[in-house]
Amino acid sequence: MIDGKQFHAEMDSIPVQFQGPGGVVGVVSQGRVIARHAWGFSNLDTRSRMTPQTRLPICSISKQFTCATLLATCGQPEHLDARLADHLPNFEGPLPLVRDLCNNQSGLRDYWALTVLHGAKAEQTFSRADGTSVLWRTRTAHFAPGTRYSYSNGNFRLIADLVEEVSGEALEALYARHVWQPAGMAGATLTADTRQPEDGVTGYEGNDATGYLPAENGIYWRGDAGISASLDDMLAYECWIDATREDPDSLYQRIAAPQSFRDGTPAAYGFGLKHSQVGDFTFTGHGGALRGFRAHRICSTQARLSVVVMFNHQGDAHGAAQQVLRAALGLPHPVSRPLHKRYAGQWISHETGLLARLETGYETVSLRFGTSVEALQETPEGKLASLDVSVSQEGADLLMQRPQENFSERLVPVPAATPVADVEIAGRYRSAELAADIVIEHRDGAAYLTAEGFLGIGGLRSSGLQGRISGSS
Repeated sequence: MIDGKQFHAEMDSIPVQFQGPGGVVGVVSQGRVIARHAWGFSNLDTRSRMTPQTRLPICSISKQFTCATLLATCGQPEHLDARLADHLPNFEGPLPLVRDLCNNQSGLRDYWALTVLHGAKAEQTFSRADGTSVLWRTRTAHFAPGTRYSYSNGNFRLIADLVEEVSGEALEALYARHVWQPAGMAGATLTADTRQPEDGVTGYEGNDATGYLPAENGIYWRGDAGISASLDDMLAYECWIDATREDPDSLYQRIAAPQSFRDGTPAAYGFGLKHSQVGDFTFTGHGGALRGFRAHRICSTQARLSVVVMFNHQGDAHGAAQQVLRAALGLPHPVSRPLHKRYAGQWISHETGLLARLETGYETVSLRFGTSVEALQETPEGKLASLDVSVSQEGADLLMQRPQENFSERLVPVPAATPVADVEIAGRYRSAELAADIVIEHRDGAAYLTAEGFLGIGGLRSSGLQGRISGSS
């Protein structure tokens, strides 16, 4: 049993440190719920209180349930490989394996990200048929399957479609039979349509300074996300994991088995779970995000410890879970030190075509390269590093190493922006692969960009360019 002032103080501090309309946090140790706390409101307008029974979207945490259902239904992902071609009918080159989908090693571009280029607005309804259409239009990958890691929601949407196809059953029925019922998750349900959340719960954008406004969602997701569950449901799941921890054939032990890349390099992600180390223990877990909601769960069958955090606002659920976890393990807070130098600039990856941007803070440097901003700290050797990435400068170049993604590269600097008075960039630019257009317009000294495709005409975005832009097409 965990009993310590640091642990109880951390539990009590979460609502204050991660302020917002409401949230829940719970801890399981040695197979027992030792902490369970809910605070605030699930809906500010109706003044409905947040409780341990309030069902919240767990978002991408759903991915591990999809992978567990795949194994329970099909035995191994390889049994579905022959069916994948029918779901990617326009794909050129070697298809990924279904195991690559499970491990985010397919190379498929994220289908949610592609909706922006297809002209979607964030608030519009995105139906199941729309998702299928985006996937069917896929022609290429951005790396050879099995060689790299790249987070792609579409991987798990494809898995769900394949499992429903081969089983002849709806995904929610499979979830219930193979996971929810055995785990005692009595309230868990599949809420694929984000316009209709369970229990009248509302997610919020904003902060205490600006106020909180209801977040508007229109996504239909299935397999990549979509499960709604209460804190009590999630704690029951963690207890089930602990109870089956010594059975190598249990579903969680099977999805938590370490994975690798095709070249044998160990992978840090597999079957909807990220593998990490905290103190002396190995952990598996996942986060989740939807406009207005954040969630994170992490567990160690080695330490017999689990933490679950869920917010109906956009607070740092991962950071909150890590704080509680470290307190439960009796670990001190990581030491932060002011930076010795200023890190700032932009570099381009020739392999991926992605831009890496460093922005200096006081104690950390923000790296913008992947799917989310990464906070890096200065090392005694003069590098910048986190658990997932390290970067160093050699002359003007930036050396980036991302071992968990099986990726490293020397990036070259991008010159500072210059006035664009003589650059002819305004016009319409077409992606033949997407059959979609990017339109750049110049208005009153500023440039604006919009995307047009089969999903509509997206909202105007400021491109950040300055000066006079003359027309071209």
